[in-house]
Amino acid sequence: MRRRLGSDSSRPALLVTVLAALVTWTPFYQQSSATASQLASTLTPQEREAAAHVSADVIREVTSALASNEMQGRGTGQPGGDKAAAYLADQFNRLKLKPLGDGGSYLQSIKFKVTDVAPTTSVKAGENALTLGDDFVVAPPYSGDRNVKGILVFVGYGLRNDFSGVDLKNKIAVLISGPPKNADEVAWRKADSQRVIIAYLFRSGASGLVLTNAGSKRLSYAKLTDYLTRRQVALASEPDPPANLPPILYVSDQGAEKLFLDSGTTYAQAKQKADRGEPASSSLKKSASITVRLRTEKRAASNVAGFLEGSDPVLKEQAVVYTAHFDAFGISPDGRVYAGAADNALGVAEMVGIAEAFSRLPERPRRSIIFLAVTGEEYGLLGSEHWVRHPTWKIEKLAANLNFDGIGTEVYGPVRNIVGFGLEHSSLGATLESVAKATGNSIVPDPMPDEKAFYRSDHYAFVKKGIPALMLLGAPEGSTTEFVGRAREWMETDYHQPTDTVRADWNWDGPRGLAVVGVIVGIRIANENEMPRWLVSSPFNQPRGTSKTPPPMQ
Repeated sequence: MRRRLGSDSSRPALLVTVLAALVTWTPFYQQSSATASQLASTLTPQEREAAAHVSADVIREVTSALASNEMQGRGTGQPGGDKAAAYLADQFNRLKLKPLGDGGSYLQSIKFKVTDVAPTTSVKAGENALTLGDDFVVAPPYSGDRNVKGILVFVGYGLRNDFSGVDLKNKIAVLISGPPKNADEVAWRKADSQRVIIAYLFRSGASGLVLTNAGSKRLSYAKLTDYLTRRQVALASEPDPPANLPPILYVSDQGAEKLFLDSGTTYAQAKQKADRGEPASSSLKKSASITVRLRTEKRAASNVAGFLEGSDPVLKEQAVVYTAHFDAFGISPDGRVYAGAADNALGVAEMVGIAEAFSRLPERPRRSIIFLAVTGEEYGLLGSEHWVRHPTWKIEKLAANLNFDGIGTEVYGPVRNIVGFGLEHSSLGATLESVAKATGNSIVPDPMPDEKAFYRSDHYAFVKKGIPALMLLGAPEGSTTEFVGRAREWMETDYHQPTDTVRADWNWDGPRGLAVVGVIVGIRIANENEMPRWLVSSPFNQPRGTSKTPPPMQ
C-alpha cells in the first residue's frame, strides 16, 4: 500500500486502529437507498461454484513466486518488476483471459522518470559538515541540481511572531516542523499550516529551507530517511517542478545541533523557547551551503491487464474491474531486496485466485470481468492513474472497481471480519454486506475516516473518475491483544522493509476467505441489471468517466 511521508504520516496508527476495531466493534452499516436485507443473503448456485473454485494453493503459489528472490522486489522500472509483469501475463494466459494491453498483449507500457539523490550531495554550516542520511536528507520535489548559499536564520515554528523583524531574502530558513507544542493538531493539519508557512518562506525570498523536528511518533526520522534515500519514481508525463524551487532538507536532532554550533544557543534550547510560545527567531550567525546532486533516468514498466468476456450480448460491453498492485520497492543499491509479500504480492495472488474461479465457471456472469495488476502504486498510485487516463476499456462502461491491498492481516487465521473501505459512498456497501452475511462474515466499517485510508490505494484513481469502488481488507476473529499486537509489531518492523516476506505460520485459508468474498461481490455486480451507483450524499458522486477536483482529505 502506498506510503505517506512527513510529519503527518498516519498510516501505521491508522491500521492499528482499524485492526483493533475489527475485533471490538459491533458491525453496523446503514444503506440509505437499499438495505442488505433487501438483497440476497444466501448464495446462488453460480456463487457457490465460484467460491469452490477459489484455491488456497494457487494463492500461496502466486504469492510465493512474486515474493521470491528471483523477482528482486518487483521494483518499478527495474528488471524484477519486468519479470513480475511477464509472470502475471503468463498467469493470465494460463487462465485464458483475453489480452487488454498494448497491441494485443497483456502489457500496457508506461514511461517513468526515476531520480536518486547522489552521494555527492552535501551540506556545510560554517565549518561543520553534515552527513547525508545521519544528519540530513533531501525532500522531494526535486528541481534539479542546486547550489545554494546563505546565512542561516532560525524561524521557530513559523508563527506570526516568529517572523517579526526577520529578513529572509537569500537566507536559508531553519524551521521547526509543526504543529507547535499545545497546538490543536487537528486544526493545524486541516488548515494545511505547514504548507502555508513554507509557501510564505519562499515568497519572502528564502533560498533554502531546513526542517528540524523531522519525523514523528508515527514515522521516525530514521524511517523518513530510509524512504527518502530510496529511488523516487514519477510518471514521465508529469511536469517537472519549477527549476528555481529552493531545496528543502530534513535534519535530525543531531544535524540540527550542528547548525546551531557557535550561535550562542543550542537547538534544544531554541526549541524549548519556541515551545513556550516565545518569539524564537534569530540569525545563527553563520553561512551555510547546500549542494544537491541528482541522478535522473528514464525507465519503462508495465501494467498487466486481461479480461473474461461477459455472457450478456448487451451488458458484456460493461465490466467489473479488479485491481491489485504488484510492485514493491525493488532492490536497493546495497543489494537489499524488498520482497513485498504482504504488501502486495498477497493481494495480487488473491486477484489471480479470483480470476481462476471466474475462468472455471461453465456460465460466465453477464458483464465482463477485467483483471488489472498495476505497477508504481508505492510511488503515488502511478500505474492506476496511468490506466484511468489511458484506459484500455471504455471508462464510462466500468461498473465498479474492487481493489486488494493491505498488510496481510488475512493470513492471521480464517477471515471472519471484512473492512470495505468506501462502502459508505455507494450501493456497493449494501452488496458487500449481503455477501458478508451469506458467507458468515461480519462487516466492520472504516472506524477512522479522518485517517484517510480510502485515499491511499489504487481504487482511489477510479473513484476520481466517477467509478464506485471498494478496497477489501480481512481479518480473523480472536483475541484483541494477540491480533493487534501482531499487527503493531509488523508495522514497526516489516512494513515496506526487506523483512516483508512469506512466513511459515501464515494461514492460507484466510486469503482464500477474503478472495471468496471478493469473487461473490464481483458476480453480484456483474449480474445486476443496473450498474452500482453513488449515493447522493457522497462527495464523489459524479458520472463515470468524468474528472473533477476531489474533495480534500478531511
